[in-house]
Amino acid sequence: MTVRHFLSLMDCSPAELAGLLKRGTELKSLHRQGVIYEPLKNRVLGMIFEKASTRTRVSFEAGMIQLGGQAIFLSPRDTQLGRGETVEDSARVLSRMCDAVMIRTFAHSTVETFAAWSQVPVINGLSDDLHPCQLLADMQTFLEHRGSIKDKTVAWIGDGNNMCNSYIQAAIQFDFQLRIACPEGYDPDPAFLDQAGDRVTLLRDPAAAVAGAHLVSTDVWASMGQEDEAQDRLQRFAPYQVTPALLDLADESVIFMHCLPAHRGEEVSAELMDDPRSVVWDQAENRLHAQKALVEFLLVD
Repeated sequence: MTVRHFLSLMDCSPAELAGLLKRGTELKSLHRQGVIYEPLKNRVLGMIFEKASTRTRVSFEAGMIQLGGQAIFLSPRDTQLGRGETVEDSARVLSRMCDAVMIRTFAHSTVETFAAWSQVPVINGLSDDLHPCQLLADMQTFLEHRGSIKDKTVAWIGDGNNMCNSYIQAAIQFDFQLRIACPEGYDPDPAFLDQAGDRVTLLRDPAAAVAGAHLVSTDVWASMGQEDEAQDRLQRFAPYQVTPALLDLADESVIFMHCLPAHRGEEVSAELMDDPRSVVWDQAENRLHAQKALVEFLLVD
């Protein structure tokens, strides 16, 4: 039997992704009603964290518990990956002990190599290239608040990072138009732009990107591993702060998202986080439910 992995949004068909969003909302409803639903009894998720996390760890761990399974947290201090064992060998061993493995790491090639040697599903919990689990939560949140995102306009403001790359793939899979506003020199990976074709427009002016948009999203200006660039980035990205005034240029139904953690006063003004148009707390909660739907999809026949 072929093992299904989730390394990017492109690993599922648009219909499968739509089903995951619907299922995430259903699982959210069951949880809020106090319904016990445990299809993953005796199933174990191994969680490898080479990058620290709050939301990724808690959402996967809580999700496995809610579905009747368990999760094992493995930091760099808890594995041999950082002490000379190859990714291939680690994959061979852990996939014989766990029912699925989630990896949050730096190089995307680490996730790809692990998946190539794993006997069980591998989930990309974040790499330097992509953050597909966050996009599941974002798309579920938009669906719950505004309905289908098909043919809508989305604006990404800030760094052309892994989140931006994932939004490019989301534009393909969910069929929306994406405008990206970032400073010159901080563009997303050209390979992702080429993949998306005319679904994506690259701009330098945040106001032009946001004009008429139905969803505006951003992320920190300096990600983990870029701390030495932080001061320079603060200066380069200062005109790209998302504020209530910038959001006023969007469609009247616009909602604002941020994958968190947010640096209030940098990429987003402090007041916008609590603006009525901000859905960042629903978005964060939906990491839990979207990922439950994903793990169920990968593990339950």
